[in-house]
Amino acid sequence: MGHGHSHHGGHDKDHDHDHGHHHGHGHSHAPADFGRAFAIGIALNSAFVVVEASFGFLYGSMALVADAGHNLSDVLALMLAWGANIAAKRAPTERFTYGFKSSTILAALANALLLAVAIGAILFETVHRLFEPAEPQGMVMVIVAGIGIAINAGTAMLFMRGQDDLNIRGAYLHMAADALVSAGVVLAGLAIVFTGLAWIDPLVSFAIAGLIAFATWGLAKDSIKMSLLAVPASIDVSEVRAHLASLEGVQTVHDLHIWPMSTTETALTAHLVMPGAPCADTFLHQAAESLEARFGIGHATLQIERDSLHCGADC
Repeated sequence: MGHGHSHHGGHDKDHDHDHGHHHGHGHSHAPADFGRAFAIGIALNSAFVVVEASFGFLYGSMALVADAGHNLSDVLALMLAWGANIAAKRAPTERFTYGFKSSTILAALANALLLAVAIGAILFETVHRLFEPAEPQGMVMVIVAGIGIAINAGTAMLFMRGQDDLNIRGAYLHMAADALVSAGVVLAGLAIVFTGLAWIDPLVSFAIAGLIAFATWGLAKDSIKMSLLAVPASIDVSEVRAHLASLEGVQTVHDLHIWPMSTTETALTAHLVMPGAPCADTFLHQAAESLEARFGIGHATLQIERDSLHCGADC
């Protein structure tokens, strides 16, 4: 179709521009349905937060309270991720022409922020407990945290197959980190049982905060990059440019842009200078299909620029 302007200063302003938009249909980039996994994870973890926090305060274990706080942030994170997963499947509207796919990116970013808040709360309570120590019951810590390992590890397994989706990976990391944290609390409880050293409890709480911070950094970094529309880490821009330039008839490539539409879908726009461009749209469809097959880019918009001196009248 005709396009009214050019972004390429080296070409005649009267050149025709063909705009080809193609979505490959070989496979779907839509978010997988993890509704059952989210429902199970939220129900189990909500119940466990109440139990763990209650026993933590009742028996004076800051490690259990810290783990409960982390689990609470995970419940909120699962709710956010689930909501984004549902919103991403909604149809586009006149106002939101891409639909609500980018909500998955916002959810991943919000999850990272929730983890940061959890770290602050845990550190605050742990420092407070250092000045007002309590005698934790080691065996209670072992039993309660042991239940936590089973719940968190089981929930993490439900999200194991969605690692290519940053939103689902965030949910998985929350659960996997919780399982590790609960394992640490079990070890702390055993250490207290055999040594009677109460300071082990706040020490483990500090370690928990450190583990959460470590897990949060990668998620925060990736979600911030996506929020700023950075090229997905799995795509090499120079390779995409070289691929487009190697297509038959393409002289140069310019105005190449690649950005994430969601945590699972990637879009691309580019101008291809083709002096002898074909009149049919076959080239556009084949080019878009090759981008999806090789780079996972399922939304490609290609604009062809051609020298009018070399174009036949029927073009």
